[in-house]
Parts: sequence; structure tokens; C-alpha cells
Amino acid sequence: MQVKDKVAIVTGGSNGIGAALCRKLSEKGAKAVVVADIDFEGAQSLAGEIGGMAVRCDVANEADIFHLVRETEARFGTVDLFFSNAGIMIKGVLEVSNADWQRIWEINVMSHIYGARAVIPGMLERGSGGFVITASAAGLLNQIDSTPYTTTKHAAVGVADNLVINYGDRGIQVSVICPMAVRSLMTPDGGGIGALDGMLEAEQVAEDVITALDQGQFMILPHPTVKDYLQMKAADYDRWIRGMQRLRSKHFPDQSSEK
Repeated sequence: MQVKDKVAIVTGGSNGIGAALCRKLSEKGAKAVVVADIDFEGAQSLAGEIGGMAVRCDVANEADIFHLVRETEARFGTVDLFFSNAGIMIKGVLEVSNADWQRIWEINVMSHIYGARAVIPGMLERGSGGFVITASAAGLLNQIDSTPYTTTKHAAVGVADNLVINYGDRGIQVSVICPMAVRSLMTPDGGGIGALDGMLEAEQVAEDVITALDQGQFMILPHPTVKDYLQMKAADYDRWIRGMQRLRSKHFPDQSSEK
């Protein structure tokens, strides 16, 4: 799917991958770029930079997402591309509170459902459109120090799989982005073990996404090694788990010594 002359919404658009996508879409000739974020000041700043529109949106609230889509349609007519990009990280294993579990589930999973409900029916009527979910390599592999992140990103990949199965042959380009470490507000500590294969700049990820959309690609892997790891995991799951346990022992020794 070409982005030129398209109307695009990017959630979580004020920083990281979202901001890079907004800039890249503008650079590639999108008709309009809507920067959606709970950080409205950040969204306004970026929208002013690229000549886009800013909308405050809490993606955990379905009404906010429907408002975002209606505002975009009122100004530009249609939504051609929806980048369901917003997400959060909560570290921890068993100690994570129920409240934090609910929060990360709503943002990292339900927001994709809300976005799909808001835009895919219209895309089906027109016979064209694009829906892109930002997941993570953790959704294919694992994030050792975060059960909530791992679980919700696996779920996000599952949502994308199901959407492309149901709508991918009906004119809807569905894609899912699964990078390892990317420099953003989510990686202030340098990305941890996710950066063992290198930390990418968000601008490179955005470039990879635009190229993948042009090629009609579903699975977008900015770190090519993720495909190798996924194949190793599928080939011998038990062996892969033993390797991950070794990584845990090496990089999280305190966790490994818990009784």
C-alpha cells in the first residue's frame, strides 16, 4: 500500500516510533497525518512541525478512539491508514499488581480492537485501507523481565494474525511491527537484553514500515535476527527455553537466585 495521498492516523504519535512514522508519512506525501496521543502538547508540537492535525486520545478509552476517527473523517473525509502504535511497558513477573495488569492490557491489546472497530468497517465499504499494529519481538519471543509486556505483545500479534486472516483478502492491508530494542521513551535504560542485537533508531523502523507497506508485507521485522530466533524457537521449543533461562541467569542474577 502506497502512503502518498493517504489520510493516516498514528496513535502514540508524539514520540518514539509513532513520531518517526508521522514524520515519514509526511515526507512520503501523505495527504494528512493525524498525531494522536494522550500527551496533547507533544502531539500539537509534532503536528505543527509536519503540518498535521493533533488530537488528544487515551487509547485505553474506546470512546476516545471513535472520537479520533470521527474528527479525522470530519476534516479529511476518510481514514486510509490507521497505525495502532501506542503502548506501554510495565516490568515485573508475579509481583505486578492487578491494576497494572488491567492498564497494560487495555493499552497494549484492547486499543487495537477499538481501533479496528472504528476504521475497518469503513475500509471494507470502500474496498481499501491499511491497519498497522505496533507489537514487539517480545510478542514472538519473550521479554524476560516483564510478564505483562510479553503477554500483551503476544496478544497483539494474535490480534494482527486474526485481522489479516479475516480481512487481508478483502482489500485491507494488515501489518504488524515486531522490533527488538528501539530508542524511545520506553528504553531509557538502553533497552536491556533486547539491545543485544543492536538498538535501532525509530527513524529506521519507520522507513522499514513504509517499505513493507509498499510491498504488501504482513510481518515487519526491523531486526532481521528475530526471524532466525523465531525459527529456532519453533524448531526445538525446549532447547530455546533452556537458552532463555541461561540469558535470565546471566542478565538477571537477582531473579535467578530467588528462593
